Amino acid sequence: MLFRSDTMRRPLFIAATAAASLLMPGAATRAQGQTQDWPTKTVRITTPFPAGAGPEAVLRILAEKLQKKWGKPVVVENKPGANGFIAIDSFKRATPDGHDLIQLDNVHLVAYPHLFKKLPYDPAKDFEQIAPLFRTYFFVGVGAGSKYKTVGDIVADAKANPGKLNYGSWSVGNPVHLGSALLEAMTGTEMQHVIYKETAMLYTGVANGELNWSLGSLATAGPLQRSGKLKFIAVTAPKRHPAFPDVPTVAESGGPAGYEVTGWTTIAAPPGLPKAVADKIQKDVEAALAEPDFKDRFATFGYEAFPATPAQLKAYVTSESAKYADVVKRAKAALD
Repeated sequence: MLFRSDTMRRPLFIAATAAASLLMPGAATRAQGQTQDWPTKTVRITTPFPAGAGPEAVLRILAEKLQKKWGKPVVVENKPGANGFIAIDSFKRATPDGHDLIQLDNVHLVAYPHLFKKLPYDPAKDFEQIAPLFRTYFFVGVGAGSKYKTVGDIVADAKANPGKLNYGSWSVGNPVHLGSALLEAMTGTEMQHVIYKETAMLYTGVANGELNWSLGSLATAGPLQRSGKLKFIAVTAPKRHPAFPDVPTVAESGGPAGYEVTGWTTIAAPPGLPKAVADKIQKDVEAALAEPDFKDRFATFGYEAFPATPAQLKAYVTSESAKYADVVKRAKAALD
């Protein structure tokens, strides 16, 4: 009976296998066709940055390259204001077919979740990370006539005079603020956070001695550094910046080991995007960012390439979020 039963089952098994083999190529063909057909209309990339800002300028160059690659218009829509919530709200109304994308920065993904009691979005559920665009490290800047020659000097003075030293930024929760608070946390010091309305006013405050120090990027603090009114005593990167080989890392300058502060932006899509389309967008974005003229533009703003797969980016976001959760709690920072 066992032999007869197996004999009867075998034709059924062969038939099922054959049917499956016929279906699999069809599925693969559909996925391939879906990728080849996309995009079928204008692709819109929403950005929370105003026109002319460094991240927005990079996005516009990328849009031009993708438009040539895809053969369909790629439009950048600026929706600044309200902590980026206006842009995010517009994006959340999009259909998850890849024709609506958004540019986000690290503040939206790793800082705001800890600064707001209630966010109008879920960083983990409302965005599918596609590809990072760039990252930038910051410099520790002091006035040209400052007595501080190293980060170690700042830390020693802060320990000797708790609450007396100050640093600045343009708001609560931006990378410069939280990066400075991170230095406090890692060195066991307490300093005052002074908020300026504009970055130009902020770094002028460092140059004229109103502020003891501040973190700044090449795009924001670079002009005063080049004019000789500001000097960089360290960079918040794991190694020295190629454009400033004489500027040490924070650890080399007497600061804590492992101290690193970055700003970065990414392209994201709505959740549920077909994998074939997500893979195509990622591949084409990475190819565009690797072109020589992008490297030249990055150098202008002090940006650098930030290659990472969606899985790597997700892991990085998780790690950065945990780091800044502790910083925000220690600093008792909040935005609502």
